[in-house]
Amino acid sequence: MYSVFVRCRSKGYTSVPIGVPASNVQIYILNSYMQEVPIGVAGEMYISGDGVSRGYLNQPELTVEKFVANPFAPGERMYRTGDLARWLPDGNIEYLGRIDEQVKVRGHRIELGEVESALRSHESVKEATVIARKDEEGSAYLCAYFVANGNLGTAELRKRLSEMLPQYMIPSFFVQVEQMPLTPNGKLDRKALPSPEGNYDFGVANEAPRNELDKKWFPYGDKCSAANK
Repeated sequence: MYSVFVRCRSKGYTSVPIGVPASNVQIYILNSYMQEVPIGVAGEMYISGDGVSRGYLNQPELTVEKFVANPFAPGERMYRTGDLARWLPDGNIEYLGRIDEQVKVRGHRIELGEVESALRSHESVKEATVIARKDEEGSAYLCAYFVANGNLGTAELRKRLSEMLPQYMIPSFFVQVEQMPLTPNGKLDRKALPSPEGNYDFGVANEAPRNELDKKWFPYGDKCSAANK
């Protein structure tokens, strides 16, 4: 049983979309208040229509959690996928990650997949992943890792992200790697990603610190940049 399909064409996508709803399926992308979000805005994907099952076998609690009433079609149910996605202008849906991959940084809940998608929108970025790390005081910060065609400066990436994301979603550090580390079964090995200390391109030596974390690391920016040249 499938709910979406996509025609494989080259349209300049930064990632392969998961497609458009099948004729007997309704897809909703909703915020935490069960309201539909605008095109291009991330939300949780819900599936309704003929393909929705009755629930999980012998798992009533999980069934209640995942199969919820459809507020847009009284009497019908929809499946809560737990997937983070957004509508594209051409009607396709782009998968951004899992809802449980959200992190909280300085009081803001952030969908890592949305930041990764913004990074991949840069024409020179081949791969990108973003993780949350903690400093010595236990404060969380975002660190972006990317594979690019040639050397790509942090300032350029920061500029691109600032045009697409709110300031609190822009990573504190950017690390360019030759390739992403993988586990034996071919999945991204986040634990093997290098620490940003001494491996990042600070890229903003002439810019003022944006937050408390930047203030703490700002004095070391020039030293690290010089050491990496």
